[in-house]
Amino acid sequence: MTVTYCAVLLLLIVAYLLGSIPSAVWIGRHYYGIDVREHGSKNAGATNMLRVLGMRAALPVFVIDFLKGFVAVTLMALMRFDASISPMWIINFKIMAVAPVVLGHIFPIFASFRGGKGVSTLIGAITGIQPHLALMCLAVWVLIFIFTHYVSFASMAAGCAFPIFVSIFSTINYIRHGDTSITFIIFSVAVAALLIWTHRANLARLKAGTESKTYIWKKR
Repeated sequence: MTVTYCAVLLLLIVAYLLGSIPSAVWIGRHYYGIDVREHGSKNAGATNMLRVLGMRAALPVFVIDFLKGFVAVTLMALMRFDASISPMWIINFKIMAVAPVVLGHIFPIFASFRGGKGVSTLIGAITGIQPHLALMCLAVWVLIFIFTHYVSFASMAAGCAFPIFVSIFSTINYIRHGDTSITFIIFSVAVAALLIWTHRANLARLKAGTESKTYIWKKR
């Protein structure tokens, strides 16, 4: 059991280090000669890259940040080789990996602890746990963004939709199989709360009517 705890701890550390890869900072500096954290919303993420440098710069940042979350939780599947660990605990371990990988993105050790808001990384992590729920949240994000052009509002809406979707599927699973994951429900609420917290400045700007709109195909 001690070996199991050590393995989980090691994977959690790896998750934080993966999250700390500052893709926006490195790509901005290497290919464009700027630190994106000094421009736009001053966040090291795909959205700010889109605003400041355009789609060509934002797309690889999104992909890398998405993969950070996906890989971090997927690595936890290695614990299935321990016969004493049940499938439910594998899910719990994956959920545990979400916190360090997202915190790594927000407070990256490789970029002076100044990162982004963790949305892309969080999407990747959720995809690694429950892909269908991630797709449903993505659909909410796309719809809200198309109608409002506010990335922040779309992200918060998708985050708030996540615990709703989880609750619906958990209820269905309980009715059909008499079992559900309370841990995953709590996790979904925590995700929504985290997204609201990381977007608190955006909320203030939305209320004041000063939040910037984003147009993906706008010429730059």
